Amino acid sequence: MMSHLFSPLIIKSIELKNRITVSPMCEYSSEDGFANDWHLVHLGAFATGGAALILSEAAAVSPEGRITYADLGIWKDEHIARLKQITTFIEQQGAVAGIQLAHAGRKASHDKPWLGGKQFPAHHGNGWVTVGPSALPFADGEEAPVELNKAGIENIKADFKAATLRAIEAGFKVAEIHAAHGYLLHQFYSPLSNQRTDEYGGSFDNRIRLLIEVIETVQEVWPKYYPLLVRISATDWTQGGWTIQDSVRLSAILKEKGIDLIDCSSGGNVPKAVIPNNPGYQVPFAEQVKKETGILTGAVGLITTPAQANEIIVTGQADLVLLAREMLRDPHFALRAASQLGHNISWPAQYERAQWR
Repeated sequence: MMSHLFSPLIIKSIELKNRITVSPMCEYSSEDGFANDWHLVHLGAFATGGAALILSEAAAVSPEGRITYADLGIWKDEHIARLKQITTFIEQQGAVAGIQLAHAGRKASHDKPWLGGKQFPAHHGNGWVTVGPSALPFADGEEAPVELNKAGIENIKADFKAATLRAIEAGFKVAEIHAAHGYLLHQFYSPLSNQRTDEYGGSFDNRIRLLIEVIETVQEVWPKYYPLLVRISATDWTQGGWTIQDSVRLSAILKEKGIDLIDCSSGGNVPKAVIPNNPGYQVPFAEQVKKETGILTGAVGLITTPAQANEIIVTGQADLVLLAREMLRDPHFALRAASQLGHNISWPAQYERAQWR
C-alpha cells in the first residue's frame, strides 16, 4: 500500500499518526533558558492542529551553547518542570513531543533577531566567550571563538549527556541532535570552519568524530526504544565546503550507529552562501540520502501546501515533512491538509463544530 501524508509511521516504539512534523523554530523568548507560557501555547497549538511530531526549538545543552541570551535551555534540572508541562499537553492531544539538543558554538552570544541579531562581545552584559573547532569567526567583525581543547570537547559531550537525561525526565519521546545550520557539530564536520590538525580535524573521519562521539554519549542514556534523529546541513552551498556526497557518506555511518532518521536541511555555516529560494529546494537532499543509504529521512524547506507535502511522501522522496514558517501561518495545517486531501482525522472535541465541510 502506497504511503501518503496521513499514513502512520512507526519508528521503534513510537507511532506517528501522520507524516507531518513541526520543525524546530527558535522563539528567543526564554529567560535563563526556562520555557514559559509562550512555549506552551506556541507548541501546544501545533498539537491541537493535528501534527504528529512536534520538535521543540533548539534547547541549549549549556549556557555557552545558546545562540542568544533568550534561547530555550536544558542545562539544569530546574528547566525540567516547565518542559514537562508542555510534553504532557502535547501527548494529551495525541501527538509526540520531541526535543532538539543543540550547541551554537561560534554562532553563540547574539542578540535577538528582531533587535538586530548582532553578536555581543564577550565583555558585554548579554555576551560570553564562544567556542569552536578553530579560532575562526563566523562573520567579519565578530570575535573569534576559543578553539576547543580536549578537556573542552569532553565537557561538550558531558553536557549533551546530562541534557539527554533531563529530556527523558521532561517527557520527550523523540530526541534530535542538532548538527546543522553552522552550529557547533556542523562547524566540526565542515572543512570551512574546521582547520584543526589533531584527531578532530583534517580528514572526513576526523571531522565527523565529535558528532559520532556525541551520538554515542547520548545513546548511553537515551532509551533504545525511542527514536534518535540527527539534523544535518546536507551542503554548505560553498565551493570547498561540505557536500551532499559527504552527507550521504555520513548518513550511511549514522545508520550503522543506530540513528533512526536524518533531518535534511542545509547551509548556515557561511554567511554569504548563495542558497536557492524555490519551493522544496532541500527535498532532493532528503531523497538522495534516503535512496542511497536506506535510512529514513525528513524533508524541510519551503514546503507550504498540502499537495506538495503529500507528493513528497507518495513519491518516496522522504518519510516525514517538516514545516516551520507555514506552521506559524497556520498551526492547524494538518487539519486543513486532511480536508483538502480527503482524509478523515480526529479534531479536538472543542473544535469539532468548526470542521471544513
